[in-house]
Amino acid sequence: MPTSHTLTLPFFDTPHRALAADLRAWSREHLSAGEHHAAHDSVSAVDDQCRALVRQMGDGGWLRYCVPAAYGGALDQLDSRALCILRDTLAYHEGLADFAFAMQGLGSGAITLSGSEALKAEYLPKVAAGDLIAAFALSEPEAGSDVAAMRTTAARDGDTYVLNGSKTWISNGGIADFYTVFARSEALPGAKGISAFVVPASTPGLSIAERIEVIAPHPLALLRFDNCRVPIRQMLGGPGEGFKVAMRTLDIFRASVAAAALGFARRALDEAIKHSKGRRMFNQTLADFQMTQGKLADMATAIEAATLLTYRAAWLRDVQGANTTKEAAMAKMSATESAQMVIDAAVQLFGGLGVMRGNIAEKLYREIRALRIYEGATEVQKLIIAKAVLNEWVNG
Repeated sequence: MPTSHTLTLPFFDTPHRALAADLRAWSREHLSAGEHHAAHDSVSAVDDQCRALVRQMGDGGWLRYCVPAAYGGALDQLDSRALCILRDTLAYHEGLADFAFAMQGLGSGAITLSGSEALKAEYLPKVAAGDLIAAFALSEPEAGSDVAAMRTTAARDGDTYVLNGSKTWISNGGIADFYTVFARSEALPGAKGISAFVVPASTPGLSIAERIEVIAPHPLALLRFDNCRVPIRQMLGGPGEGFKVAMRTLDIFRASVAAAALGFARRALDEAIKHSKGRRMFNQTLADFQMTQGKLADMATAIEAATLLTYRAAWLRDVQGANTTKEAAMAKMSATESAQMVIDAAVQLFGGLGVMRGNIAEKLYREIRALRIYEGATEVQKLIIAKAVLNEWVNG
């Protein structure tokens, strides 16, 4: 969660500081990092916990930050700094809570940006209240980072589109009430022929083909579409605009992925400091060793640097109205890679305890790994950044 020092930076306004304080107090009361770990013994247990967290955050009013005020939201429009504060804080306390919050935003974000008034009115208030669980279905078995390789099709048939194909690594797959689905609908090259649709989970022809278990248990699934009919009114944007819809949505939420990484890293540093000050060995504490102090210095500095990149990207989008594709990519790359280093260092400081199931360092170690992959792997972020700086140099 953002430190009091971080919140004094000029990136934030008074409402952001109040949000951070209120959410910190709520999280301390309702979330206890580590206690949910024992429930992660089965897919159904994870599903139940995730549903419960969505309900809790809906009741607490936190999901209102995922949608605009006109549809039950907390702010007039999506605010990247608020989203980052929320994910930073939730990740610090409970990784699954961060996951549940993020998917409400990502799964409904395309509706906020490109949905018709009817779709916004139908879905967004229920997302904000926690009454509907959202999901974002972009990746496929052969099309992850390479969106242009998408094979799922959407064929026009009268006043409907007929979807056929599959989507994988879909967060909230199996528990979502609706999916924002991307499929190839136009005979155009690359990503130009992709369209986006809102598909209720109950739609005939949509099925959960497989549940996917990963090292940090979250609801994940492989979806299958078999002659799944979706009314034209469920399209987001126009035909062939799906790639643009997806990228606009990801650009808003990419900085928040960096913020979640910061939350995990801050928790790891706090736990490492607490452990090192209490662990006695060779007639002193672990914290008294210069090697420990050097490691803690590296951890703290990495977090501070990533914090500046993350909240700078959010501020540029919110205040300057800037295109922050490059800045958000820098933030995500820096924060997730730094958090991996910080958490690995914490595990090392804990020694054998750090790899024992149920230890907070062990849980954080499993939580952080996926963030270096999803919503654009580190290698993809490097390509985005390099392309941007090369273009800036050419254009002076």
